[in-house]
Amino acid sequence: PEKQRLLGLPVYVRIIKEDKVLELFVKNQGAYQLVQTYPICNYSGGLGPKRYQGDFKSPEGFYQVTMQSLNPNSKFYRSFNLGYPNQYDQEHGFTGKHLMVHGDCVSTGCYAMNNQQISEIYQFIEYALINGQPQVEVNIFPFRMTNDKLNSYSHSVHYEFWQQLKVGYDFFEKTHQPPNMIVSNGRYNLAPQGLLANNPPKTNP
Repeated sequence: PEKQRLLGLPVYVRIIKEDKVLELFVKNQGAYQLVQTYPICNYSGGLGPKRYQGDFKSPEGFYQVTMQSLNPNSKFYRSFNLGYPNQYDQEHGFTGKHLMVHGDCVSTGCYAMNNQQISEIYQFIEYALINGQPQVEVNIFPFRMTNDKLNSYSHSVHYEFWQQLKVGYDFFEKTHQPPNMIVSNGRYNLAPQGLLANNPPKTNP
């Protein structure tokens, strides 16, 4: 089928908690295009970032999946580790480990899919990495971050954190390229364009 032909191309994953969906994008002809939207079976803890081991929250933020993150023999069928806590989480003292996207439809802080879905998502990520994509960006947002939607949460304790996430969300919406987010002074920021890992700054001879 059409989808199988895309295996091996670069991949980007976006999770929208409120909609309970995982969106799989593949880079085709220069831009990342939506290939499939998968319903998430289960996640836990409602909206907002994961803060500590045992809070049963599923994380939000910007994560990377590498070859080392993949587990084909997971007790939850297949899984890939989100790399929580990332640099942002660590700078804020957040704790927790083994935060995954996996199969079997059960969650205590992970994002659980059914087995057929996770096997497809897993295969796309694995082929992209085998083919030389250094890491797959997984961006996790509480909701679709339109201005109106974010403004409706202006009284939330998470509002300031969500404003940082919105920068990455908007970047992808505008460019169809995953944002390269860096952490400075304990905040997520968009890296200056010249710093993109796959786009080294040009030096004059």
